[in-house]
Amino acid sequence: MRTYGQFCPIARTSELFAERWTPLIVRNLLAGCRTFTDIRQGAPGIPTALLAQRLTALERHGIITSEPAPSGRGRCYDLTEKGRELKTVTDAMGQWGARWLEIEPHHLEPAYVLWVTTKLVDVDRLPERTVVVRFDIVDRPEERAWLILRRPHPELCSRGLGHTEDLIARTDAGCLVDIHLTRVSWDDALRSGRLALDGPTDLARAFTGWIRPSPFAASTPGTAAARAARPRTPAPR
Repeated sequence: MRTYGQFCPIARTSELFAERWTPLIVRNLLAGCRTFTDIRQGAPGIPTALLAQRLTALERHGIITSEPAPSGRGRCYDLTEKGRELKTVTDAMGQWGARWLEIEPHHLEPAYVLWVTTKLVDVDRLPERTVVVRFDIVDRPEERAWLILRRPHPELCSRGLGHTEDLIARTDAGCLVDIHLTRVSWDDALRSGRLALDGPTDLARAFTGWIRPSPFAASTPGTAAARAARPRTPAPR
């Protein structure tokens, strides 16, 4: 590990936490990822060997622990108390980035957008049965994904695996981001044609109520959440 050679706590923290991909790995663990596959799915593009290297470093520094998976294949990872305290760091990064950094086209990776959708599902509102939603990304027609909505852990699959599809959603990654950040509502996206939901009307209406907005929506300029969070100026007397 490269070092700044400074005792400054910011410098020492950066030596570990500011390594490429490390904040995203910690973010995914904070979001409930426990397996190597789930962590990697939430970080599209990370090389497998590099993820293994980062996990080893985090465990060596007491940020995470690992143990053999119950299935006997692979390992399960969990944050220690030291690791969980990094939530204040990742929350601050998210709020700052949402407020000050623009979202550009290269940020709209559909695989991540759909993965984070599974993490925003309010599982308490899901029906008892499994609901399968296929997403067709219209600006990348070769890409499809399936949201397997069930308790306690919704999943994202890149293959249909023989599931019966209850709903088919046709949209683009930019529209999903706008919905997550409350720039548009589900209803507005449907009315404008940016989103289409094919399937039973009652189920389609229920589905849109199962997905919570991004926790950083209130920090994003131009969103309904940001406007609601903005302090009101008292009316002049």
